[in-house]
Amino acid sequence: MSYEDIRWHAADGRATITINRPERLNAFRTQTLVELADAFERAADDETVGVIVLTGAGERAFCVGGDVQDPTNTMATKRRGHHVADRLGAAMRNNGKPIIARVQGFCIGGGNELNMVCDLTISGESGRFGQAGPKIGTAPLWWGCEYIPLVLGEKKAREVLFLTNQYTAYEALRMGLVNAVVPDDQLDAEVDSWCEQILQRSPVGLRMAKLALNSASDLLYGAIQPGYELMAINHIHGDEVQEGITAFRERRSPDWRTFRGGAGPAVSP
Repeated sequence: MSYEDIRWHAADGRATITINRPERLNAFRTQTLVELADAFERAADDETVGVIVLTGAGERAFCVGGDVQDPTNTMATKRRGHHVADRLGAAMRNNGKPIIARVQGFCIGGGNELNMVCDLTISGESGRFGQAGPKIGTAPLWWGCEYIPLVLGEKKAREVLFLTNQYTAYEALRMGLVNAVVPDDQLDAEVDSWCEQILQRSPVGLRMAKLALNSASDLLYGAIQPGYELMAINHIHGDEVQEGITAFRERRSPDWRTFRGGAGPAVSP
C-alpha cells in the first residue's frame, strides 16, 4: 500500500518506519495505525530485514499519542482505530524481529505505549517520557496500564499513570523505560551501532528469544481486549474526556469539580 502518514525505508538488513506527521508532533490517527500495522507486517514478511527501527519525523517528538484534534473521530472510527491498534500490537510483538525505538523529543501517551511495545529503546537527551491519560479524562489501555507494571514495577507504574508527570531521558533510563541515552547528535550513530550488532546475530536465535521473552506478557492480551471498546465509548460519549480534550484545545486546565460532586477549586494537572 502507499503511505500518507508514515515513511518506509529498507536497506542493508534494516527497515526504518517513521511516523511522518511532524506538524502534529507525530500524533497518530486511525490512518496512521493502519499504515504502521501494514509496515510492521511488511517488515516481518521481508526476509532481507533483520532489525526494525521505529522513529518520528523531525526533532520535536517521537510520538505524542492519539491526535485529539482529529476532526474525523466518530464512534465507528474510534472503534476501528482501537481494533487496528490490536493488529498493530500483534504485528510488532509477533514478527520475530527486534524492534528499536529511536526517540527524540516527546514520547508521551500512546507514543510511550508504542515505545514500550518496541523491544529496545535508544533515546537522545531531548527525550521526554510519560503518560497523559487521566490528565484528559481517559487511561492508556493499549498496553499502557497492563504492561507498565512489568517494565517499571507496581509502585513506579502507579506514579507514572496517576500523576501523569513527564520524565527526562535519564530518568527514563534509571526507571528501565529506555536502554540507552546519548546526545541527540549521536543518536543515529548509536542506533546504527545497535542495528549492526543485531544483524551479526542468528535470525532464528533472535526470533526464538523474542517469542519466548513475550510469553509472559502475551497473557495480557485478554486484559487489553475490553479496553479498546471502553476507550471508544469514552472518547465519544464520556463527559470527562470531552472536558479534558476541550481544555487541551483551549490551553487551560480541565475543571474536574462537577465530576467529583464538589464545588471546590479546580485541580491543576
